[in-house]
Amino acid sequence: MLSTIPFTMSALREAYAAGLSPVAVIDEIFARLDAVDDPGIFIHLCDREDLRVQANALGAYDPDLPLWGIPFAVKDNIDVAGIETTAGCPAYAYMPKQDAFVVAKLRAAGALMIGKTNLDQFATGLVGLRTPYGAPLNAVDPEIVPGGSSGGSGVIVGHGIVSFSLGTDTAGSGRVPAALNNIVGLKPTLGALSASGVVPACRTLDTVSIFALTVDDAYAAFDVARGFDPADAYSRKLPAEPLTAAPKGLRIGVPDAASIEFFGDTAQSDAFARDIALLESQGARVEPVDFEPLYAIARMLYEGAWVAERHTVIEDLLTRDPDAIHPVTRTIITHAETMTAADAFKGIYRLAELRRAAEPMLDRLDMLCVPTIPTFYSVADLEADPITPNSNNGTYTNFVNLLGLCGIAVPTAPRSDGRPGSVTLLAEAGQDALVASVARGFETNCPRGLGATAHPVPVPAPLPEAAPDHMILAVCGAHMTGLALNHQLTDLGARFVSSTTTAPAYRFYALAGGPPARPGLLHAGGGEGAAIAVELWSMPKSAFGSFMAGIPAPLGIGTITLADGRSVKGFLCEPRGLVGATEITALGDWRAYLAAQTEPAPA
Repeated sequence: MLSTIPFTMSALREAYAAGLSPVAVIDEIFARLDAVDDPGIFIHLCDREDLRVQANALGAYDPDLPLWGIPFAVKDNIDVAGIETTAGCPAYAYMPKQDAFVVAKLRAAGALMIGKTNLDQFATGLVGLRTPYGAPLNAVDPEIVPGGSSGGSGVIVGHGIVSFSLGTDTAGSGRVPAALNNIVGLKPTLGALSASGVVPACRTLDTVSIFALTVDDAYAAFDVARGFDPADAYSRKLPAEPLTAAPKGLRIGVPDAASIEFFGDTAQSDAFARDIALLESQGARVEPVDFEPLYAIARMLYEGAWVAERHTVIEDLLTRDPDAIHPVTRTIITHAETMTAADAFKGIYRLAELRRAAEPMLDRLDMLCVPTIPTFYSVADLEADPITPNSNNGTYTNFVNLLGLCGIAVPTAPRSDGRPGSVTLLAEAGQDALVASVARGFETNCPRGLGATAHPVPVPAPLPEAAPDHMILAVCGAHMTGLALNHQLTDLGARFVSSTTTAPAYRFYALAGGPPARPGLLHAGGGEGAAIAVELWSMPKSAFGSFMAGIPAPLGIGTITLADGRSVKGFLCEPRGLVGATEITALGDWRAYLAAQTEPAPA
């Protein structure tokens, strides 16, 4: 029976290939909606007969269309042609003539748009209750808040009624509902998904986000929706990266004991400790770090210029009809009216200072892992205090967009009290594939259900080590992230994979000459060697010749053995290049050598 099929993309594709009609899927969607009986999920649900006509118009199953017959929903601050966009405020509503850029791409790939979902008004909130349309109920436990601002988008996926949904994320709105509804929330790199046709909250920080039942489904929707859009001034030309196997030896930062915060929730604390232990068991190098610099950045979101960004969106409405705006939302946004242009610039300067202070910590890590939420709050908690629980929900989310990070919230095993576990993996811009690949490890090793359904999470299929047209290259010096020659990699389309070390069989030298200063890595042969820090980069094979042409003697590319036994290509030095060199094997890391010098390190 169709009611027994989980609406994951893989399950639907298998059923379609066996003869299932997408019209039958539409009928099943409405049956599931009737069973859930939550009128707060949608602000606009498409007409059933219209959807049946659209499904029938798809024709015969076409596996070449990546989202053929896949149902999805859209947060109601994202345009769908012919359906009012309200942003959660009837007085603001307008009728778009065309789909938002991302919606158009998804529909062109065969996806079926089911309806527009409820949200915290003007995407201001992390609880999902600030709406005049009646808040949706959490899919897992109706006494818990659904999460926001993309509440309806999280709940509809949590119930397994659609395969994925679109939200938006400025301060965590694409991650908090994921944690609360036991689903995946993918927050892409800013500019990877176009914001054309999206009502902004903070235009400089906003990104469309994706909720799904599995990591693979979230990434598949992201892969279709992404693309450069010249109409969006913040859109970026980013290479499309396929998912590859998660590398070993990643350096993953977690909040240290002094800066981690669960607001007294011991079950959440225990679950996070368990999840970090799982990362370590899979080969990650977990490093506790002081999160106070990141919390200071998080506080800028509602104390600085970015509140004024929200004000620009509804300034006209505030003037003509202030009572049309939810009271809590109005209180938050009108704080901007006490600010001046000078305050805005002061905030921008302060953010730059805080970013710079956080750089040394972030530069030595491959990613961060944080609890998606610090604790759970009930609807009753928010009725008693509409501000504090909302702010606390943003503990591990508010700094992310201000730092330009990408991330993915992924469910983990249930907590000791049965509530869903969740962590978020965060990395620098452009590392969307890397965080998703690591997130898949929790699906392999954390038995759980899909959202609030009875279906178990499917174990994801193994992934290749790297894309077929790429090669892995190990670098140990000036080509490393943030150093003087790193642009020679990025200009050729190479992407960072991970940090690791060589096998303990190499000697390491600071070569004479420069600038820039260069290291020399030499196999110790039968002598005594050490493990040397390296970065692994995935480089298009077509670019390797151009890269080689710029490598001066005595350096060359040879085969290097890594700590986990893999062999990769990487920089080696000819013995003749050691004339005048200084041995730094004991340091084992080029960054450590640079830090020890009296001259400033290359940047």
